[in-house]
Parts: sequence; structure tokens; C-alpha cells
Amino acid sequence: MSNTIVNRRKEERRVLAGTLVGTTIEWYDFFIFAQLTATLLTPLFLAPVGESNPGLAQILSFAMIGISFFFRPLGAIVAGHLGDRFGRKKILVATLILMGIATSLIGLLPTYAQIGIAAPILLVVLRILQGFSAGGEWGGAALMSVEHAPDNRRGYFGSFPQIGVPLGMILATGLLYVLRVSMTPEQFQEWGWRIPFLLSVVLILVGHVIRRALEESPVFQELAERKSEEHTPLKDLMRTNAKQVVQAALIFVSNNAAGYLVIAFFIAYTTNVLGMELAPVLLATTIGSVGWLTFTLVGGWLSDKMGRRNTFVLGYGMIFVWMIPMFMLVDTGNIVLYTVAIFVLTMGLGLSYGPQSAMYAEMFPAHIRYSGISIGYAIGAILGGAFAATVAQILLETTGWSGSIAIYIMVLTVISAGAVLWVGETRHRSLGVTGFHADGTAKIPGVHSTDNTKA
Repeated sequence: MSNTIVNRRKEERRVLAGTLVGTTIEWYDFFIFAQLTATLLTPLFLAPVGESNPGLAQILSFAMIGISFFFRPLGAIVAGHLGDRFGRKKILVATLILMGIATSLIGLLPTYAQIGIAAPILLVVLRILQGFSAGGEWGGAALMSVEHAPDNRRGYFGSFPQIGVPLGMILATGLLYVLRVSMTPEQFQEWGWRIPFLLSVVLILVGHVIRRALEESPVFQELAERKSEEHTPLKDLMRTNAKQVVQAALIFVSNNAAGYLVIAFFIAYTTNVLGMELAPVLLATTIGSVGWLTFTLVGGWLSDKMGRRNTFVLGYGMIFVWMIPMFMLVDTGNIVLYTVAIFVLTMGLGLSYGPQSAMYAEMFPAHIRYSGISIGYAIGAILGGAFAATVAQILLETTGWSGSIAIYIMVLTVISAGAVLWVGETRHRSLGVTGFHADGTAKIPGVHSTDNTKA
């Protein structure tokens, strides 16, 4: 085997490790907040509302999860613009540091009992910083992995930043489980809840070291070598590829909404409504996250074999069919049946998440790709997961029937599956650059400057 091949494979492994570690840390930070919001942060930061109206307090706490999603598009716009102009690697490092700072500061915040209304206000500000960072993180990680991949393995390579979500979930839920069983409820509520946020500092340092060692994306290097004039990626994106942004957003809606049932809603629902013990629920969520991780990798690999479209549709079909039976199992209050319900859901989640990086990258030309996939992803997160837990809680409060939540997710699943079919198969599209058209847009083999959907 030649030195060139050996060196290339070493770099590929470094890229996969760098994107995986970074996204894992980012989503660990995000999920720690989501899970503690469901179980603890309401009495600490929304005490007056929680005492007078627990149902409203739960809705407000879930809304606090959702508010950060509104700042993801801003983060996506800024990071996408800078990433398309100055490189994927620099932005990946910057978003990781910003997320770590915001998360660590949450661990140092005084509570409502200590500083009054300033406590939830400061918490919202830090959540906004988290949302801004998350908006720019995913696009860079996805492109670093996919643009380094061999053409026939983009789906598999692109699944590595995707499994950062379930890995972050495993870290967050697993740590909370350990803390819950190793200290009294009083200790956890007084100071133990701060530990997961403060540990983010260590994780950020590890991720920073790994990401700094990466080489820039080869597609961006080619762009940088060929580009001789200034470009405005966001303007180009809206002029030539607005349709693809809409498609990308709609594709993600169902997966993100169903995912946030696992991440946030079910933990509150099972403990507050069904009366289940928190520690076993956290353990069941961790087991479900292992299924999510496994089937995300399978989804990426499978999309290289049978296509992105078919893999997406298979995953969304599983989510649609499983929704009603899943809530029937959850409502039994039996921890074993709850674990089965969550695990089967994560199979569909993984299959409809693993191919996403590759499909999104194949939908946009190189010079606006970071902007396109980041903004599409961020808008999809707003329409899907931002207020999924809030909507689920409102439906539960107004109908008294958990099946209404299932129908809500099923409707979103039909929309997302329809968007996948609208895009069509993308597996054989080129990611490379062969020059620029007269209007400044990149020449992608087999794709015209005004219609980048053709293979």
C-alpha cells in the first residue's frame, strides 16, 4: 500500500474522530440542559410559577428549550457565511468553544431563590448562545466528514457527526443517572445538578485539541485555490438554491420532533404524569440512545448501498407505523415496555438521520454548501424539535390523550417523507468543483448554475 493511501486513510480517521468528538460534546451540552429542564430546572429558575401552576411551569420550561432554536438560523447564517469564505475547520473550532463557554456558565448561575427574576433571564441568554453555536456546528462537521469521504462512502462517513447526537445523549443521560443514584435528591437539587454543566470545560479542551489537528476540507481547498473574486454565499444561496433550503428544512422536521420526545418530553411525562421513578427512566433512555447510535451508522452505510431516498423513507415509515403502539406501551408505566418503546423508535430515528449529512451536501454546490445545509438544518430544527416537547405538553393538557401527540408526529412524518421524495435520489451527484460560471457560481459536474438539483 502506497504512502499516499496510508496518509489519506490516517487523515480520514482523524476527520471522523474530530467530527464525532466535537458533535458529541456539543450535543452533550445541549441535552444536559434539555433533560434537567424536564426534571429540575423548573423549581430552581421558575419557582413562583411552579408553585402556583405546575402544568404551566412545565410548558414554560419546555419553551425555554425551544427558544434557543430561534437563534440557530442566525448561527447558521454567520457560520455558513464564514465557513464558505474562510474554511470549515476554523468555524468548527470557534463553535465548539462558544458552546462550552455558555454551558459552563449555566453551571455557575445563581437560582431564582438567590437573585430573583435575573436568574431565568440569564439562563435564557446562555440558551441563546447555545442555540447560536449549535446552528453553526452541525454544518461544518457534516461537510468535513462528507467532503473528505470517498464518493462511494459519503453516507457512512457522514453518519459520524450524526452519531454525536446519540453519543451526547448517552453521556448526558448516563451522567445524570450516576449522579441521581450516588447522592440524595436534596444534594442533587442543591449543587449536584451543576456538575454536568461544569464538566463541559474538560470535554471542550479535549475536542479543541482534536479539531485543531484536522486538515481543511479538500473541496474547500479546491475552492480557495480557484476563487479569485469575492463572493457572498448567503446572497448566492437565496438567489439560486432557496428551494433546496426549504427541502432540507422539511426533510428534518419529523426526525427532530420525534427525537425531542426522547430527549426531553418522555422524561417529564413518565415521571410527572405516569409516576415512574426517574433513575430507571434515565437508564432506559440511555439504552434507547445506544439503539439510536447503532441505527444511525446503519442508516449512513445503508444509504451508500440502496440510496439516500430509500433509506430515509424506510426510517420515516418505521416512525409513522410505530407512533400509536409506542404511546400504548409508554402509557402502561412499565419500565421494560417503556424501554422497548423507546428503542424501536430510535431505529426509525437512526435510519432517517444517518443519511442526512450526505444528502444535504449533495443538494448544494460547493461554494454555498456550508450556508445551505446549516440554514436548512436550523430551520428544520425550529419547525421540528424546537417546540416539540411544548406542543406535546399542550396537546396532553388540552386533550388528556397521549395519542394526540402520536398523531402530531405522524403528520410531521408524512411531510418529511414527502420532502425526501420531492428531492429524489442524490447519491451519485458530484461534490467537486471544476471552475466557475460567468455569474460566479461554482461549476458542479452535471449541474447547471441556476438549477443545482440535477445530477
